[in-house]
Amino acid sequence: MKRREFIIKTAGATLASTTAMVFGNLNTLFAMQNPPAGESYDMVAVMNGEPELMFDKAIESMGGMGAFVKKGQSVVVKPNIGWDTNVARAANTNPKLVKRIIEQCFNAGASEVYVFDYTCDEWTKCYENSMIEPMAKEAGAKVITGNSEKYYRPVTIPDGVSLKEAKVHELILDTDVFINVPILKHHSSADLSIAMKNLMGVIWDRRFWHRNDLHQCIADFTTYCKPDLNVIDAYRVMMQNGPRGVSESDVVTYKTQILATNIVSADAAAAKVFGSDPIDIPYIAKASEMGVGTYDLSKLNINRIKL
Repeated sequence: MKRREFIIKTAGATLASTTAMVFGNLNTLFAMQNPPAGESYDMVAVMNGEPELMFDKAIESMGGMGAFVKKGQSVVVKPNIGWDTNVARAANTNPKLVKRIIEQCFNAGASEVYVFDYTCDEWTKCYENSMIEPMAKEAGAKVITGNSEKYYRPVTIPDGVSLKEAKVHELILDTDVFINVPILKHHSSADLSIAMKNLMGVIWDRRFWHRNDLHQCIADFTTYCKPDLNVIDAYRVMMQNGPRGVSESDVVTYKTQILATNIVSADAAAAKVFGSDPIDIPYIAKASEMGVGTYDLSKLNINRIKL
């Protein structure tokens, strides 16, 4: 039985076996030594903390939020808010993480912070029941719908193979800084939903992607759309029945975050946390072949933080 199959089949087992699975997966990312002190990091992986503390520690080691957000800039924060489920089901990004990112943006001098997603379930219920809308507003963000075509504008994808054009949400086109905040989870069509897959929530015509080689379209879009920062939420991870999930038995607790500027490398690290080889996720392999980034983590300076 393959490692990933074992993890999925036993995700709802006892607490002891779940704990063993979690640290077995995380060891693939956290086992290597950190680079020498004083070097800049391509990626930060942090574990064993609450979402806010992990983000604070991770972003500090990347030079602070001021390295990404300058005074007076506008910021769009794009979580996964696609599903009308509660936080424990882990179908959507952790709302505490989203709130802390917004707070850090304002602390860095952001003039405005926007939050949106093009949801799959009814958007008002997704926004409310995920707890992302109330917590984002509490932090001072403006929460915008992604479920109206009037917010999208056509763009061309010059380097796309299957995807040559798309309609992209105006916030992605008009704001100064784009922070991509996906949750790591299983996905029935894409194998995994992480940072690259989360970009499907910024485009309008995503049915085309599903009908024209989904993995290639995901890779194609990353040649055009490059977030300034990717923050992967792996606090709770849906191991099966994604992207929506069936119950809390689909979920294990990892208490992990990954921060990286390169979206391919971010997804590669998250795939390892999940228990997958990045080369086995077609869109990761395709994007790497297209020169968007590397899935070879040995080539990166990674700061591994255990709280």
